[in-house]
Amino acid sequence: MTRFWVKAVMAIGVWLALCGSSVLFAQEQGNSREGSIWNVALDGSGHFTSIQEAIDQAQDGDTVFIRTGRYAEDVTVHSKEGLKVIGEGPEKVFLAGLKRVGTLHIGKWPYGATNVEIRGLTVQQHGGLGVGIFNGSGVTLKHLTVNGFVFGQQVQNVRIEDCVIGGSETTGIAFADSQATLIDNLIHDNDHGVSVGGTSIVRLERNVITRSLFEAVLVADQGNATLIQNTLVGNRGGVKFQDEATGRVAGNIIDQARVGVAWSVKNKVAVSHNGLYQIHVKYQVDGQTTSSESQAFSDVYVAPKFVAPDRGDYRLQADSPLQHVGGFPFLGAFGPVSE
Repeated sequence: MTRFWVKAVMAIGVWLALCGSSVLFAQEQGNSREGSIWNVALDGSGHFTSIQEAIDQAQDGDTVFIRTGRYAEDVTVHSKEGLKVIGEGPEKVFLAGLKRVGTLHIGKWPYGATNVEIRGLTVQQHGGLGVGIFNGSGVTLKHLTVNGFVFGQQVQNVRIEDCVIGGSETTGIAFADSQATLIDNLIHDNDHGVSVGGTSIVRLERNVITRSLFEAVLVADQGNATLIQNTLVGNRGGVKFQDEATGRVAGNIIDQARVGVAWSVKNKVAVSHNGLYQIHVKYQVDGQTTSSESQAFSDVYVAPKFVAPDRGDYRLQADSPLQHVGGFPFLGAFGPVSE
């Protein structure tokens, strides 16, 4: 895993996200079908002023609700099942690290965490790590902003959804020996956007990955990655498979890159129905340029016609040619806008 480890070391309102947040505000403490609710507020109006204290008090199935503020602390969630940690929103709740490497840890050796959900806050990385997920299963990160690196090791059924992740000193999101789904995220301004290593199995769907110094997605070791309807734009490379990695790349837009898709003859990779544009080398096998006709005859090579790419709006215009390609209603992460 040497090569993998070298790289591996927009928000919706809280009222929709919280599913009954008015109850959380109204209750100082109470029991519901989902357990107790613990409020955290820096001004002392809640049960706790510290997120960690609330998590330590919480039992399986409880909810920790975090009110507006900047929390300078290290937070760990472990040995919990069904716990929800919910902030008022990424623009209101800011979690900053204090001393250790990693601001937010989910799971802890040898303990894990099961069916834990974290949402509605911003995490600032500390010591080169924003969120670390170690051991356990069923971890969901939703409506988070992470200014830094997200790393998962030996975790199963991780779901990262509707998050904004970027500005890492290394990789945006990396997994080792894990299973995860990434959907509807913006991953920006990292070395690699996503790294899949070890024996990880990762599915990426409808994500935007942009401004990576190297590949948007790197799959190494014995990792497996499925990329369906993602928009990879403005990265040095699109998708790269190396070592014994396998996967599928279909229905994506890859725009503005030196190499579109790269792999080795020993990699089992299926490539079909992608839109490639402004790519210096569309396909590269074992470092050699390969003709598109022999590798991915179903791919299309036309301008995607984004709405406003200079402003980061990668929705397709109504007359985009990247509609009804293969079995996809449209390629990339966003459908066409109405005329």
